[in-house]
Amino acid sequence: MELVFIRHGQGQHTANLPESLNVVNPQLTKIGKNQAKSLRTSHPLTEKDALIVSPSLRTLQTADVWSGNIECLKIVHPLVAPRIFPSRSEAVTLPCDELLGSERFLKEFPQFHVATNLTTTLWETGINVLPDDEFCRLAQVLIDFCHNLKREKVYIVTHDGTITSYRQELSGLVLTRDDFLEEVQSYRLLL
Repeated sequence: MELVFIRHGQGQHTANLPESLNVVNPQLTKIGKNQAKSLRTSHPLTEKDALIVSPSLRTLQTADVWSGNIECLKIVHPLVAPRIFPSRSEAVTLPCDELLGSERFLKEFPQFHVATNLTTTLWETGINVLPDDEFCRLAQVLIDFCHNLKREKVYIVTHDGTITSYRQELSGLVLTRDDFLEEVQSYRLLL
């Protein structure tokens, strides 16, 4: 299985740092929407692919613009929600990283399915400030979930800290914030 992590397009929360980090449920900017469209060329989807998306507005918009009318499997999953990297015990979730409620994303993105058999807590708080040992356990849950999809290629649209956390966990490398991907950049991993 090929796992491809993709960072979402430019969101409103990066427009005027650090104040813009207080924007709740930031959307894609016009640039972000164009970046999402560019994924159609750089990472063309087929109906054989799976697309797993963080429950945030900017990631869902990125995936929606990118996937267009392609009938691939589309799943919203809290194990790819925002994550602070590196993790810090005193960290708190910023307004820009609060999760979009399921009622809203099901209404606005009805073509996406919801990952099942997960705790309510994961849907409420995600993985943003989980201790590393708990994240490591849940990283394996996500990998098992991806394997069970039985798809050759699984794309994950998520956030810079989340991608770097999974990269570090799955590769065994020690990474830093300097390893963050830019908007709509990707990281491929064969499992």
